[in-house]
Amino acid sequence: MQLQFAMDTLTTEAALELAGKAAPHVDILELGTPLIKSAGLSAVTAIKQAHPDKIVFADLKTMDAGELEAEIAFSAGADLVTVLGGADDSTIIGAVAAATKHGKGIVVDLIGVADKAARAKEVVALGAVFVEMHSGLDEQAQEGYSLDGLLRAGEASGVPFSVAGGVNASSIAAVQASGAQIAVAGGAIYGADDVAAAAAELRAAIS
Repeated sequence: MQLQFAMDTLTTEAALELAGKAAPHVDILELGTPLIKSAGLSAVTAIKQAHPDKIVFADLKTMDAGELEAEIAFSAGADLVTVLGGADDSTIIGAVAAATKHGKGIVVDLIGVADKAARAKEVVALGAVFVEMHSGLDEQAQEGYSLDGLLRAGEASGVPFSVAGGVNASSIAAVQASGAQIAVAGGAIYGADDVAAAAAELRAAIS
């Protein structure tokens, strides 16, 4: 299982600092949606130039104009770009066309999708390389939230999936046991006093 670091900071400088500390322990560097909206796609270019050996994930959460938005991100250096699972199939197909042109990949983020397992099957058939079983920060903040629903949806989907939604050192073993190809950690790394040590702890927990 690979480890993805979701950097939900707001400046390119902060992202470069975080990436520099965590990169030795992670496989994928994700530029979170707030970062891209705040700093622009130049942040993607900066991270890719600083870490050319890492997969750079641009979390655009595209809902329309799939081919156009994906094309812009791939041209900026992204290796993976997200489209929302609630988008029209044509939006996903367009984004996949851009990915094919660049030899890159589209990930469909299933945040807000009620039947994640069913939609996962549909979008992988449209050309997504994998889906992200995702609960956002707002949902995670609600009382009683747990990862269990995401893990069950991933297992039921039968397609390649990642899990994002509060992954930490105590839950990452369950993420791996669910069959996820990628565990996505954000706050568990960037919120730690020692970013490198937190990333290393998560890496060590992956068997």
